Amino acid sequence: MPETNARADIEADLTRIGALSDAEIDLAEAALALAASDRPDTSRHAYQAHLAAIADAMALAANLPSLALGGQQGLSARCRLLADIMAGEFAYRGDRVNYDDLQNADLMRVIDRRQGLPVALAILYIHAARSQGWSVEGVNFPGHFVIRLFHDGKAAILDPFDGGLMLETGDLRQRLKTTIGEAAELQPSHYAAIGNRDILLRLQNNIKVRLIQDGNLAHAAAVVERMLLIAPAAAPFWREAGLIHSRLGNLLAAKLALSRFLEIADNDAQRHQAARLLQDITQRLQ
Repeated sequence: MPETNARADIEADLTRIGALSDAEIDLAEAALALAASDRPDTSRHAYQAHLAAIADAMALAANLPSLALGGQQGLSARCRLLADIMAGEFAYRGDRVNYDDLQNADLMRVIDRRQGLPVALAILYIHAARSQGWSVEGVNFPGHFVIRLFHDGKAAILDPFDGGLMLETGDLRQRLKTTIGEAAELQPSHYAAIGNRDILLRLQNNIKVRLIQDGNLAHAAAVVERMLLIAPAAAPFWREAGLIHSRLGNLLAAKLALSRFLEIADNDAQRHQAARLLQDITQRLQ
């Protein structure tokens, strides 16, 4: 398939994701579509087959007697199985050596290398759990993405970056203090669930931030544009697209992005700043 057609198909896929409700989004499939944006000539079939293999491995173990137990015993059994499949059979692990490598936030390369960032690995763990109809969600813990698995009125927090390790309250408190400072204490907001769309945005944001740090604004702009395809109502990213395009000299793209931001944003200070920049860009385009 010519690259132009492939890019059009990928953009169409991302646009469809942007029109779905949060619950309708297939996290892993959506993350593959986002990864394909950077390599439109690479087929997603092998990666989709890998996702199917994970689901099959989970299904093969679904008849274990321990999984039918109620309460904490049943939950612990599910946690162990998830870790055994993902960290054991498929050897997924966190990349502690080259944490900031862009490959760690690209699901295709994460699958190729069997390592990645916490949020990328979490997407695969969530896929594995949901393939069996288990209740699972992402948790926006400060500095380190984790997941929460539910069963029979009980819940456990797992760290996909650390082999699916089950984290107790004391573990989370220590991690928080390491990240924020010794005075930090756990708050309800630290346990807040994060929706499917926001998980994908967090994944892409890792890429965007690193590209900006490296001075690669053109690629960063492309990443923000695909974030907007899957989250067209996300006002902050319209503003960011406008600012990046303005710095690149892409004045028409900047004007369109900032105009959209002004239509949907509710932050008065940012609206004022955007309006001034939009006025300047409009004058420059005349």
